[in-house]
Amino acid sequence: MDVRTILRQEVQGLWGDGKGISLAAVAIAWGLLNGARMVYPVIIPYLQTNFGLSLTVAGSLVSVLWFFAAIGQLPGGVLADRYNERSLMIVSTAIVAVALGLVITSSSPIILFAATAIWGLGHSLYPIARITFLSNLYSGRLGSALGVTMATGDIGQTVLPPVATVLAAAIAWQIGLGFIVPALVLAGVAIFATSRTQRSRKRSTSAQSIRDTLDVVTELRNPTMGFMTGILFLYMFIWQSFTTFYPTYLTSIKGVSSSVAGILFGFFFAVGVVVKPVAGAAYDRIGMRQSLIGILTPAVAGFFFLPLIDNIWFLVGVTALISTMLGTGAVTQSFLADAFSDEMQGTGLGVVRTITAALAAAGPVLFGVIADSGYFNEGYVALAVIMAVVVGLTFWMPETEYV
Repeated sequence: MDVRTILRQEVQGLWGDGKGISLAAVAIAWGLLNGARMVYPVIIPYLQTNFGLSLTVAGSLVSVLWFFAAIGQLPGGVLADRYNERSLMIVSTAIVAVALGLVITSSSPIILFAATAIWGLGHSLYPIARITFLSNLYSGRLGSALGVTMATGDIGQTVLPPVATVLAAAIAWQIGLGFIVPALVLAGVAIFATSRTQRSRKRSTSAQSIRDTLDVVTELRNPTMGFMTGILFLYMFIWQSFTTFYPTYLTSIKGVSSSVAGILFGFFFAVGVVVKPVAGAAYDRIGMRQSLIGILTPAVAGFFFLPLIDNIWFLVGVTALISTMLGTGAVTQSFLADAFSDEMQGTGLGVVRTITAALAAAGPVLFGVIADSGYFNEGYVALAVIMAVVVGLTFWMPETEYV
């Protein structure tokens, strides 16, 4: 079977039976939500100037966003098991839109941090609801569907940061972030208009949700589940640390302009537009282990080479190598979603994502301390070592799989 035949089958499976329009609406909203978060790294210099922030404090601001986006995913997962995912996704886009309005009108660092926390909590309602919604909509093809939404998330992360960079430089940083607000409102309306409840699973009670949460924690003691959760944590730690300061690193250490840094940052996510659907399809066809090793190995080389080069074209190549790691989520989260029963899928994903993302939120702060201490290059070497550990863990994963 050739590549074109496989692609045609994948497209028909995703778009057929009227599912495609619903997938498109969910994916576009996800792209806006993710793109909005990636605008923060490119406006860090403006926030430093306006609010007098050091790199460590700026890293803390991003950590607040990631931390609250993490801790809300457990209750978000429980809500996804008990209520309509469509409603949760709509509420998520509305809260984030309001929070962005508070961020751009902040008059002090305290208000800025508080608005950022609300932003994170609003964002946290979307990821699990999206996964459980797609799991029910695309039985047997979750990896591909999830890969598409993740790729659309990367389109947002590719397009929005460069646009924000131009708007911030030409007008004001508030415009560079604020232009996303009306787009989020429209995305929420699109989800309401195009998506309908796709659930057949039994609603859980509060007591059952608590029992499910405890059952999930117990399941994480299973070697396969524990390994996969550990891999997801390390990946998120690396990803958050890298994305928070890469534009700043390019301008302050590599000497490129802010506009070029924004384009390179967007290019990092542009490669993910291709990588994530391929990774999701690879998971569906060849399984978790081979998919992860193929995705992560180039990123190890990219992190090692990054401190050694200054040529802009070599930087493009290294950025592409590092961006292959973006396919990790399509594999790990599909694996975890398949590992849990329908009744506790949302709760299970919520527990895992809350634990991993909350712990990984320390990454931007730690990396900010390293950067403030004058060890920016050494920080990326450390990320290479951690990524090599992740590849090693993947080799040692138990054979048991859920696909």
